[in-house]
Amino acid sequence: MDFSAIEGRGLVMLGCGKMGSAMLAGWLAAGLPARDVHIVDPHPSDWVAGQGVHLNADLPADPAVAMVAVKPQMMAEALPMLAPFGGGGTLLLSVAAGTPIAAFEAALGEKTRVIRAMPNTPAAIGKGITAIIGNGVATVADADLAEGLLSSIGQVVRLETEDQIDAVTGVSGSGPAYVFYMIDALAAAARAEGLPDDLAMQLAKATVAGAGALAEAADETPEQLRINVTSPNGTTQAGLEVLMNAADGLDPLMRRTVAAAAARSRELRG
Repeated sequence: MDFSAIEGRGLVMLGCGKMGSAMLAGWLAAGLPARDVHIVDPHPSDWVAGQGVHLNADLPADPAVAMVAVKPQMMAEALPMLAPFGGGGTLLLSVAAGTPIAAFEAALGEKTRVIRAMPNTPAAIGKGITAIIGNGVATVADADLAEGLLSSIGQVVRLETEDQIDAVTGVSGSGPAYVFYMIDALAAAARAEGLPDDLAMQLAKATVAGAGALAEAADETPEQLRINVTSPNGTTQAGLEVLMNAADGLDPLMRRTVAAAAARSRELRG
């Protein structure tokens, strides 16, 4: 990645937990000098403290980027710290859940360039997917810079409107929890068929992880991959006849699940 826009001016991070640490590791490995990174975190990990970055020290007056990665309940405390960076000189990049662009514009001024990002928890191991959207004064170059920074934790997609964040929340934001629950349910079904607990869980985890990796790597669609492993009148078809039931199978269940999460996201932002 090209860090020329950051080098010399600096990048400020408010909060550096697991996701922030994953990003930092990616940036440092890609060549961002540690001296250009300024982190504010009341409880930094030993790893962060040992990277040679500026930690809980005086911040630069005009950093290239200020990234907000605090928990939602800490946002009220973080916003005043961001006040000096408002007005357009600094790109504000928020990976904080639940805080809309308008909140940053109200606190820092409408001329503040804001990119809002919605990552998901697999980002902590570099396997996430992040959706981004900018405000009216954010430029294409700003979006490119944000995408470059966020690509250190996985894939990045760009949204057309901020309202799409609600659907993203229902799919990729909350989606890992759905998959974790599916793993538990698959393991429970294996135990019900007589397999021991440890083996049931090992099979469930490896099956879901392997199928996901295959779906990403293969040229075929997930539908075609399903067809490939479904022999006529075989065991897989017997299971799929339950799972693909139009009335109470997985498809209508997932539609209700994502719709409920997206609706709650809309409620929370008012």
